[in-house]
Parts: sequence; C-alpha cells; structure tokens
Amino acid sequence: MRCYPISVSRSVREQRRAGRATEKLPSQSRTGTKRYRATKRSVSSHGYTPHWADFADAELLQVRMCDLKLRLRETPLRRRIDRLHQELASRGIPFRPHCWLSDEWFSPDGVPGIALPFYLAHPRLARLERRQVLEVEGGTEEWCMRILRHEAGHAIDTAFRLHRRVKWRETFGKYSEPYPDYYHPRPYSKSYVVHLDSWYAQSHPSEDFAETFAVWLKPRSGWKNQYRGWPAMKKLEYVDRLMNEIRGQRPTNICRQHVAPMSQMTKTLGEHYREKRGRYGLDHPNFHDRDLRRVFSDAPEHAGCPAAATFLRKIRPELRRLVAHWTGEYQYTIDQVLGEMIEGCRKLKLRVDRPDDAVRRDMLVMLTVQTMNYLHAGHHRVAL
Repeated sequence: MRCYPISVSRSVREQRRAGRATEKLPSQSRTGTKRYRATKRSVSSHGYTPHWADFADAELLQVRMCDLKLRLRETPLRRRIDRLHQELASRGIPFRPHCWLSDEWFSPDGVPGIALPFYLAHPRLARLERRQVLEVEGGTEEWCMRILRHEAGHAIDTAFRLHRRVKWRETFGKYSEPYPDYYHPRPYSKSYVVHLDSWYAQSHPSEDFAETFAVWLKPRSGWKNQYRGWPAMKKLEYVDRLMNEIRGQRPTNICRQHVAPMSQMTKTLGEHYREKRGRYGLDHPNFHDRDLRRVFSDAPEHAGCPAAATFLRKIRPELRRLVAHWTGEYQYTIDQVLGEMIEGCRKLKLRVDRPDDAVRRDMLVMLTVQTMNYLHAGHHRVAL
C-alpha cells in the first residue's frame, strides 16, 4: 500500500466490515482430502506444539483450517494484544477490543473486535505464509502493533458509535460513504496522518479516523511535534478531545461475536492460498521486449557476457523487497512481474553488458515503474 492510484475494490475485509461476513461458509472438503485432528503433543514455555508443526509444506497444505485447532491465548499474539490493552489503559480508555483468529486482518462492521490472521499464531504457519505469498503481513512486533492500533481504531469507533457524531463527520467525512473502487492518494498532502503504507488514511473517512487514532495511541509517537503546522493536526486534536470525553464511559456496543473464526473454516490451507494468490495475482505484466533491451543487450559482441536471466534470478529477492517497500504492493505480485521479465530475458537471450551496480539500479527503476503502471490500471493491495 505505497503507490499512486490504488484500488480499494471491496475485498473480503470490506465485505465483512459491511456486514456480509456472517454468511455461512460452505464446506470445501473433498473426497480424499485428509482431515487432520490437531492434538497436544508437547508443552513448552510459550504454549503447545501441535502435531502438524513438523509437517512438510505439501502435507500441511492438506490440513483444513478448522483442524489446526489454534489457541490465541497460547501464541505470541497474546502478548501483543496485552500490549495494545496496556496502551489503551495508559490513555484512560476503558474499552478492550476482543480478538480472535481468522484468515486475515479485519474489524467487522458492527462488531467492536479485531480478527488476526492465523499465520501469526505459530512459527510454522508463518514460514508457510512466507513461502506461499513471499511475506508475512504483521510478522514483526512493530508491524503487528501498527496494524493492531489501526484495527483498534475501527473497534473503538464501533464500540462507542463515534462516527454518528456530527463533529466526527465534520472532521473525517461521512462514515456511510461507499468505499471507492480506486483512490488516488496525494503523497505530499498534509491533511492526513501517515501510519500504514500507501497513505491509507486517504482511502475512506473510516480509515482516516483509524489511522489518526493509531498515531494518537502509539506511545511516545511525538505527534504534536511531528504534525505541527499540518492540517492533520486538527484531526489529531479532535481524537485527543474525543478520547478524553469517553474516558471512564462504558461502550454502547458490547457485541462479542467472532466473525469468520478459524473454527468454522473448512477449506484446506492449500485452498486458502490458491484463493489468496489469485487475489494478489495479475493477468499479464504490461511491459515490452524493448524495455528489457534498454537494460540488457542482445548484440552479438556481448554473447560472452553473463546471462541477464541468471543475473535477475540472483538479485530477485533484493529487487522484490525494495520495490515492495517503496510501492506498497505485495511481494507476490511483484515477483510475478519479475518472473515474466526473467522469462523474457531468457527468450531474447539478453546479456549483462554493464557493471552490476548500474544494471541493478536500472532494474529497480524499471520494476518500480512497471508496478506503478500495474497499480494505475486499477489493481490493488487488499485494504485493511
């Protein structure tokens, strides 16, 4: 989420936030699919070790999600949730959003709670997530806490129905405003805080509030200095006043429902990742052979130089990470573009005819441009 025109077409998260997540999940088990029953094998200081922890990827992908039998209280996530609750308590906020495990991050419409992705519940699942989609969203403590604070903003808004207040609407806009198919963030705008990637506060009024709340909540964030002179300061000051108003009050919405919990998901991990890769995938990269020839050479005199395809395979992880960092696109999507480029170089028999540093720089620029073009065409990183 770090790019120019970004699509926020209604994803699974937004459908859930719109109240469509309570539909019954169809059974997706098939004849011949193994139905593993997780059992407690051994106990360690951080919880239990399920029997599937030693499965190879192929075997683990056959396990139904409900059969993972994950327990939130026995995972590293429990400590991070406790940390979030402590941050809320230090601000005098009595509300504590309830949390549960699901297939991704979201806070449902009408439910003042937070769903956390299952892959953060066990190191083995985090490794599988990285192999399947090349990154683990919220995988570090800092990253996880940033997302938790954002989702806590949605949850506290729901718990106290803050978006119904006239001043809230005057400050952030109408909560009922439909999520746009695309949003075109202004990277240099000072009317919004910057918390998650892609200037996400600019996508919708509810996200603007959640992002502003997250900046306000973070301990020692220094927002009063960081945003001094910005129009966004008015939003932060409003959130500060609003939180003082509700200090000591009981939430008006105390629903404790778990929306789309893991215990109800009968699809296998393999089915889950096929769907996820489909959401993050692309139809066909919009680049041409001439673009590759601008970086590499097919001239006969360079036939003895290193193969461009081999060079790109070597720097593939580095390029993928850097472009993901600056564009906000999922590494999985960027990797598909890289794969097409590598295949193009192989077919054209291109060679590296310049110093490695110069080629690496040009490839970084080219891949970034192609990613931005891809996003400009209406593709997106799934919204939180």
